[in-house]
Amino acid sequence: MDDFLLWIGRVSGIAGVLVSAIAAVTRGTGAYSLGNFQAGTLLMVGIAAMMVACLCLLTVLTNRERARL
Repeated sequence: MDDFLLWIGRVSGIAGVLVSAIAAVTRGTGAYSLGNFQAGTLLMVGIAAMMVACLCLLTVLTNRERARL
């Protein structure tokens, strides 16, 4: 289970950073939307993905600490 959460955390973190970067570049060029999505929506999706990554990685860390005790 820890390996699965670690994998999900890493993939979600990378995806979140990429989506946030795309939103920032889109808004930096002066556009308000990319396709059918607004730049703010893309930024919120990226932040949510990074939050999921943090929670998954935190769960893995706490499980490892409990296993040591």
